Amino acid sequence: MDSGQHAVSHRSGILGTFFKLLFMVAFILGLSWLLRTFVFQTYEIPSGSMEDTIMTGDMVFAEKVSYYFREPEPGDIVTFQDPQIPGRVLIKRCIAVGGQTVDIGDEDGLVRVDGVALSEPYTDGAPSFTLSGGVSFPYTVPEGSIWVMGDNRTNSQDSRYFGAVPVSSVTGRGALVYWPVSDFGLLD
Repeated sequence: MDSGQHAVSHRSGILGTFFKLLFMVAFILGLSWLLRTFVFQTYEIPSGSMEDTIMTGDMVFAEKVSYYFREPEPGDIVTFQDPQIPGRVLIKRCIAVGGQTVDIGDEDGLVRVDGVALSEPYTDGAPSFTLSGGVSFPYTVPEGSIWVMGDNRTNSQDSRYFGAVPVSSVTGRGALVYWPVSDFGLLD
């Protein structure tokens, strides 16, 4: 083999390696985009509205697959587009769905759905009260919407403030706290 053929062979080897590396990077980026768009999303929790279930600073996985097969249900922890600040995602607990009526007893601090007081162990017994400037009660959730509330009822701007949110704005179901390790666990 003469030196000209060796140089061409060497260049084509480098070029081949470059294209393989470029393909691998494009594949990984494409797969990452597909997973984040259709399977799961990660979030860092910026506020205490879901304490003690999810703490400020926790990192959470929200999965998207279950809502391809069903709508959010009461008790689900959902991520959704903030109805007041475009581009911001909130995380709260679904309390009621379309057609259900929510009422909050300012005397006893209990949340009632269709006249039945909810058992809400995730609030650690903290009372729920209406928010000034918020919606009027009793409130019937429109079809195609859900009523959401933070587990930390004294520190949460939620449906009591901005009303029901459209199911179409739901981006996922909170599934797992993965960081810090001390808070690691499934969400329910």
